[in-house]
Amino acid sequence: MTHLLPPSHSTLDDAQGIAYGGIIAGFGLLILTSLGFVTGQTAGMAVLISYATGWSFGAVFFVINIPFYWLGWKRIGPAFVWKSLAAVSLLSLTTAVLPRYVHFDLLHPAAGAVLFGLITGSALLALFRHGSSLGGIGIVALYLQDKTGFRAGWTQMGFDVAVFALALTLRDLETVAWSFLGAVVMNMVIGINHRRDRYIAT
Repeated sequence: MTHLLPPSHSTLDDAQGIAYGGIIAGFGLLILTSLGFVTGQTAGMAVLISYATGWSFGAVFFVINIPFYWLGWKRIGPAFVWKSLAAVSLLSLTTAVLPRYVHFDLLHPAAGAVLFGLITGSALLALFRHGSSLGGIGIVALYLQDKTGFRAGWTQMGFDVAVFALALTLRDLETVAWSFLGAVVMNMVIGINHRRDRYIAT
């Protein structure tokens, strides 16, 4: 029986995938913050810090990710870290620039939550499939999936629960509930679709 090697992504493939993931994730964060919502993962921690202090989300998010790059470098490899750094930088830049050009006059919380989940889930899938992430807990989740087979989406959802518990100290219950819906949709997109036994390009 002939065993075919999995197809490899070209540099251009990786570049467009990382650009899509970083920018679209930034658009998802614009939806999130326009409604005053919170989210999970490292981005959720950065959002909470931004709400509490007034500091720029992009700057907080970039700095919060720095310690996780060490784990990524040691456990996954330098290529993954450089790709993740590019994605995080694009997200931080997008969240700083995009509000000058995009705003929402009408956005129902339910629609915003679902759209955030779908958009951000697709962005994270693109990053994962091109050997990248948005840093932080995403690095830990991918490491665990590669080593144990435990789905990255489920690891992230567990972390989300802790972040949302903290969010209740800064936001009202209704806002946190809508936010949690968005996180569930996002993690369902990742948990169902990100499977190494089905998507084998490298």
